[in-house]
Amino acid sequence: MKITLPEKVRKIIHTLKSHGYEAYAVGGCVRDSILGREPEDWDITTSALPEETKALFERTFDTGIEHGTITVLMGKEGFEVTTYRIDGKYEDNRHPKQVTFTRCLREDLLRRDFTINAMAYNEEEGIVDIFGGMEDLKQGVIRCVGNAKERFGEDALRILRAVRFSAQLGFSIEEETKAGIVALAPTLQQISAERIQVELVKMLVSPNPERIRLAYELGITKVILPEFDEMMSTEQETPHHMYTVGEHTIKALTLIRADKILRLTMLLHDVGKPMMKTIDEDGVAHFKYHDVEGEKIVKRILKRLKFDNDTLRKVTKLVKHHDYRMPARTKNVRHAVNVIGEDLFPFYLEVRMADTLAQSEYQRTEKLANLDGIKDCFEEIQEKGQCVSLKTLSVTGDDLIQLGMKPGKEIGEMLNKLLQLVLDNPEYNNEELLKLYVKERKNLTCTIDFVLLYNTSSYS
Repeated sequence: MKITLPEKVRKIIHTLKSHGYEAYAVGGCVRDSILGREPEDWDITTSALPEETKALFERTFDTGIEHGTITVLMGKEGFEVTTYRIDGKYEDNRHPKQVTFTRCLREDLLRRDFTINAMAYNEEEGIVDIFGGMEDLKQGVIRCVGNAKERFGEDALRILRAVRFSAQLGFSIEEETKAGIVALAPTLQQISAERIQVELVKMLVSPNPERIRLAYELGITKVILPEFDEMMSTEQETPHHMYTVGEHTIKALTLIRADKILRLTMLLHDVGKPMMKTIDEDGVAHFKYHDVEGEKIVKRILKRLKFDNDTLRKVTKLVKHHDYRMPARTKNVRHAVNVIGEDLFPFYLEVRMADTLAQSEYQRTEKLANLDGIKDCFEEIQEKGQCVSLKTLSVTGDDLIQLGMKPGKEIGEMLNKLLQLVLDNPEYNNEELLKLYVKERKNLTCTIDFVLLYNTSSYS
């Protein structure tokens, strides 16, 4: 099989080979090329020692020279070139205590995680496949190179990577590899939160986010996301649901587009239910305030997994308001947009839709009709440019100061009062009218309520 190498990769390999060294593209780039996928990056492995590689190229920098890796700069692009190596004993389930450079390609490929990632390629020799990676690609199988327990013992992150690759490629995990995962899943505790976060997100935004169930069955979520295990064991005795909280969550994940914020929200939107579950005298389950409790739990989870503040803000807010319900009337929708945020409201609509479709069919027609109506109202609000936040209110704090109000709490209260007035009556978002309202309130000269005085039409 022929793989079309990028010109710069060809040049690096040719330079190394012309000086008597072996050199190949290796790993994920070979796998993805065989599958017809666009590789994210191109890694090169070589028999040349790091210093020998550096001597052949004008521009390099040491990426991880102690492990044999340097980066060769070609124009504005950098390509990692790593010397064949044998890893020594792993003492932290992540990094070898020492590495030994070798001139043997087989020994280098033997240390890699899965057979599908242990293939090398150059244009002269074609694909070098010592461990059956091509057959596993053909069969759709994730299989460790050599002994599974040894591979996972070397680097515990490979446990999560196995499920991630399964989700990305739609592959099954071979039985011995599964057994190795089950046995060594607890060692994931030793892996940094940042690395776990990266693999979890890649799995969630994959074409098969439902493989989170596989992570649960293999004991992975018990270590990295025990809250999910609680959801899987929580029944929902209510006409609105036909699955456990966890199975409902998995279904919802498959019904929303592959966006990091949306998939994280769906994964965690009902995380508060296990704690807030009650059963009434008729045997019906209720989950009152699970959204509020969920917000608190999600904040803890995202901080634990070292997510950035923007992701934390968006996901916690969407979880808090995922069950926000309202009549499909523009007045009600304006208030909802103000609470949720104009930037997040389209996400809220997607979350509500996925959540609804993952429930039972009980009142589904009515629920979907309501959502369609809310969406129409939101589009109308946007088209008309109606005010939904202080940002688009026609007066500012400075305007109120000019009217004689003192800076401080009073101004904030007045601005919020004006905003509520405008949310109810968008036609009042007029600088003159709002200033008149403030003057009347300030001077207590108005004997008739402002709303009654100017209420010529209703936008409710």
